[in-house]
Amino acid sequence: MKRRQSFLFVGLLVCVALVFGMTTGAMAGNIRIGVAAPYTGNLASYGDNIKAGVNLKLKEINDAGGINGQKVELVWGDDLCQPKDAGTVGAKFAADKSIVAVIGHLCSSATLAAMPIYVRKGLPALSPTSTNPTIGDVGMGWFFRNCYTDDFQGKYLALHVVANLLRMNKVAIFYENNDYAIGLKNSFVAGAKSAGVTVTGAEAYMTGTTDFTPQLTKLLRDKPETIFLCGYHPEGALIAGQARKLGFNGPFFGADGIDNEDYIKIGGKAADNTYLTVPFLAASAGPAGKDFAKKYKKAYGREVDWMSANAYDCLGILAQVIGKVGADRKKIRDGLAAINSKANGYEGVTGLTYFDKKGDCSKPAFVKKVENGKFVAAK
Repeated sequence: MKRRQSFLFVGLLVCVALVFGMTTGAMAGNIRIGVAAPYTGNLASYGDNIKAGVNLKLKEINDAGGINGQKVELVWGDDLCQPKDAGTVGAKFAADKSIVAVIGHLCSSATLAAMPIYVRKGLPALSPTSTNPTIGDVGMGWFFRNCYTDDFQGKYLALHVVANLLRMNKVAIFYENNDYAIGLKNSFVAGAKSAGVTVTGAEAYMTGTTDFTPQLTKLLRDKPETIFLCGYHPEGALIAGQARKLGFNGPFFGADGIDNEDYIKIGGKAADNTYLTVPFLAASAGPAGKDFAKKYKKAYGREVDWMSANAYDCLGILAQVIGKVGADRKKIRDGLAAINSKANGYEGVTGLTYFDKKGDCSKPAFVKKVENGKFVAAK
């Protein structure tokens, strides 16, 4: 009996080994790329946009036979847009030698937390969305992004949106206490000074706050003409609603962190007359961007957002580089760094992308607004 049990046990081990071998063998045949974003939590809608964009490109690549005959496989890492969770995701990605590059992270604070890990382990990261200007320094040659930085965006908001488009002079700033919003706020203040725009007051809030009445009451005492919603859409929508209840009837404005359909769903009518800057706007895009917007709507039944478009191009950029240099981390990093001029830039749905020595790129900003419960291009 004991001998029979031993044979059964050995047989079971052999079966497990075969199954495990087939699984790892299949995975070894794929080019694996990590995709880090918030897939759960209050910013999960951002992660959904990233998934939507990269999955469209993934299907195109794999339907065409993959990269040099190898299929691409995406590995999802849920970082909740929080530094601690981003560190955990980053450590897992970096330790997994089969992952050759990362698309992400989404939020600047998350990217800043993960990049030192990627630098130590030699894992290139290409972010579609992180705009904090200091990330390039932390990334030390392993970080790239296909979106503009807040050095540009904050000043653009002050000079173009407030001074030229809204033609207003008195601004109150309500900013979230994170790396994205603080960098954006500082850039806006510098731009406001150049544009002759007066900042009447600035108040900070913590992520997850739901009652903004005390700070709003203080800000509204100085009678600002417009309020800068400097942060992400969940809190931004609540601020808009509470400001309206306190009697504020002027326009709001924000940056790309406000650009999400949930801003309108949460804010309701209070969200109307909100202006925001984005790196991609289908109405202002070239033929490739407009075609992508149609494919996106057909696939998902909703209008395309800038995060999806940028994420789509991120996978396209990596696929092009891997096709040239192979699925090796260091070679991919060098291949990305070699996309360094207009002449050898990547022409995607979001326009031409090429990187400077910090991995930053020059991209234009577009302005959209909420009108009658919908995002439309600003006139």
